[in-house]
Amino acid sequence: MTETKFPKLTANSEARRAARDAMVEIIRGWATEGQTGYYGTLSALMRESGYSVPPRGPLMSALLKEACLAEADRGIPVMLTAIVVNKHTKRPSGQFEVLAKEERFRRGDLPNWT
Repeated sequence: MTETKFPKLTANSEARRAARDAMVEIIRGWATEGQTGYYGTLSALMRESGYSVPPRGPLMSALLKEACLAEADRGIPVMLTAIVVNKHTKRPSGQFEVLAKEERFRRGDLPNWT
């Protein structure tokens, strides 16, 4: 069996931006279908797209944050990646609650916003 070589996803590299964009497309597909995705499923789909992103750990978290920020920079102030949740808790990681309080994503003044 031949081992697949994945690109290194170092910060600010072309491969990292490509992986981020692949992640955005996967998550947009989920959003279009009205479904929630799981970290493990996203990891498997990223692998199919040619990127090794473990479901837990700093790389997954960093790419999800970068995806949020990239979409905001494109004029889409939506935390699209918040639909990626933990399979057991059905909630996004805590870092997204922190990110959601940043001005570009802030919706906290709306009644019943979570």
